[in-house]
Amino acid sequence: MDNRTLKLFLHLCDTLHFGRTSQAMHISPSALTRTIQQLEETLDASLFERDNRSVKLTKEGKLFQEYAKESIGLWQGFRQSLMEETQELQGEISIYCSVTASYSFLHTILSDFRKAHPKIVITLHTGDSEDAIQNILEDTDDLSIGALPDRLPSKLDFKRITTSPLVMIAPLTEEKNEIRNDTWKKTPVILSEKGLIRKYVDTWFQQKNIKPTIYAQVSGNEAIVSMVSLGFGIGVIPKIVLDNSPLAQQVKMLNHKPLLEPIDVGLFAQKKRLQNPLIKALWNTVAS
Repeated sequence: MDNRTLKLFLHLCDTLHFGRTSQAMHISPSALTRTIQQLEETLDASLFERDNRSVKLTKEGKLFQEYAKESIGLWQGFRQSLMEETQELQGEISIYCSVTASYSFLHTILSDFRKAHPKIVITLHTGDSEDAIQNILEDTDDLSIGALPDRLPSKLDFKRITTSPLVMIAPLTEEKNEIRNDTWKKTPVILSEKGLIRKYVDTWFQQKNIKPTIYAQVSGNEAIVSMVSLGFGIGVIPKIVLDNSPLAQQVKMLNHKPLLEPIDVGLFAQKKRLQNPLIKALWNTVAS
């Protein structure tokens, strides 16, 4: 059995949810089910108790969980010893970021990294930037790019890449450059479903004693730009998203006072994982 199978099994041990593990590990639910079934057939043992409501580890599953952890640990130690012997880093690391971050920062970072470490394979996963921290906490990816929250989990480290202001955008058909407090109830707003920017926007509205009319709540800043460009409402996004959007000319920035707080965007990793020479090498590629 390969390390990929062991990692899928261990992630499922943590979540005890086939849907969440398949989404986090970028595998279809049916493929995940087949992988676990094949593993159970190979071991001739049932690893999980499953019904319509829950998933539980069996006694044999708990024993194999310890074996899987030890096996991956030994493999990683062996790979590290080989790298120390050859003095050349090789292996695979995974990165998670939004589409905007992938072409805003990652191109430069990976270009330099690739030149220095040509034998390291990079796996890139893209999605909502608000999932950047959770993916690292769940060991789904080795590194991620996202916005620094007010409180960083103690087990994580963060290295800033840039700072981006938040801007309010409107369709080109919007005649006014600033929305007055007394007209917000008639102004549809498109917001992020969750995350740091949503928190900042909610706080801004509260400070100005505004109860906005929310037209839609979406996942991903790119979706906000798209919906605003189509005339569905007003949105708030990091300026770096607007600067890199193919729809930038289809929207306009509004004036708003006081200014929304800017966000720090950078690299996340688990502190303990930074001992891994591959992860450490990519981390050090980003200038402090």
